[in-house]
Amino acid sequence: MKKMVIAHSPDADDIFMYYAIKFGWVGRDNTIFENIALDIETLNVEALKGTYDISAISFGLYPHIAQEYALLRTAVSFGSGYGPKLIRKRDTVLKRKFKVALSGKYTTNALLFRVAYPDAKIVYMNFLEIEQAVIDGTVDAGVLIHESILGYDDSLVVERELWDIWCELSGGSLPLPLGGMAIRRSLPLTSAISYENLLTKAVQVARDHKELLSKMLIERSLVRIDAATLEKYLELYANDESISLSDIQFEAINKLFEIGNKHNFFDQKMDARDFCIPQEYTALRNG
Repeated sequence: MKKMVIAHSPDADDIFMYYAIKFGWVGRDNTIFENIALDIETLNVEALKGTYDISAISFGLYPHIAQEYALLRTAVSFGSGYGPKLIRKRDTVLKRKFKVALSGKYTTNALLFRVAYPDAKIVYMNFLEIEQAVIDGTVDAGVLIHESILGYDDSLVVERELWDIWCELSGGSLPLPLGGMAIRRSLPLTSAISYENLLTKAVQVARDHKELLSKMLIERSLVRIDAATLEKYLELYANDESISLSDIQFEAINKLFEIGNKHNFFDQKMDARDFCIPQEYTALRNG
């Protein structure tokens, strides 16, 4: 039996999109799947090292690993009218060089923030620590991600939505690409195609059985939020648009890459479609 480790974040959308595999609803002959849950920036850094065969990543990281990893079309999270939030204390006025906490250098929100606020003094920390750092005054502001955007201390207010920054930079007609999955290029192509199909099926099955799966995740304390919040969160980041990348989502990723290239975060222009697994290989091979 082959063992395959899938690395993902511990936030509710990634847990939801993976656990159809963990619970045995979806599988692959002769393969045992194991998972590891790490915060998104740790996953990004490990992807730079080539640690895991399959891993969740920020889209803002992908150009840095494109030669070693192919981009998967499934288990993607986009914002549409929403996204990470730049928050501050209610009585604080942010100066030009304000100190801000971000969830990691390679996250999509960090890329957009750094374009919009080039003079800010950035501190990177685990996303779970950011809200408290702002409350304590360790930093002047912070960018909340994941479930944190749905509720935070009453002493905090939103200074700016990252969605608004994205709209200004992208033209305003595209969803905000936040996170996706990548697979190591050194895997045999037929295996990579099989894994992508399996992960796609897992997200589809999760969506088809959302109520049951959500109940099981809560009963087993696998998510950090209650049922009502989980329902709301999944419709934001693990919805029907998460199953397989659409044309407009590809366009959005390409726009992110274009913005990153323009502002010297990436050293090449890229079309995301060129970096996906060639699914057509199966038909050609069997034809």
